[in-house]
Amino acid sequence: MPGKFATITFSTLIKNYITLQSAVTSMVKSVASRMSAATPGKFLLLQFAMSQVAQIGESISNLISQVNTVIKNAIQNQNR
Repeated sequence: MPGKFATITFSTLIKNYITLQSAVTSMVKSVASRMSAATPGKFLLLQFAMSQVAQIGESISNLISQVNTVIKNAIQNQNR
């Protein structure tokens, strides 16, 4: 059964990650500049957003590593 597949490019992935990272950085600056208005809830949301960005960054790093391994194996197989 033919189906439609979503296509994602590496550049799109990185651009979206940078956008997300910038948004979290802005959140940190906002909370840091108005410490008197910071609530425990804002800190929890900020901590959650920061951990999500870190996890996404690790996933991208793992993806790059896996792609490098596939390329390396393909080159080795051609040399045999």
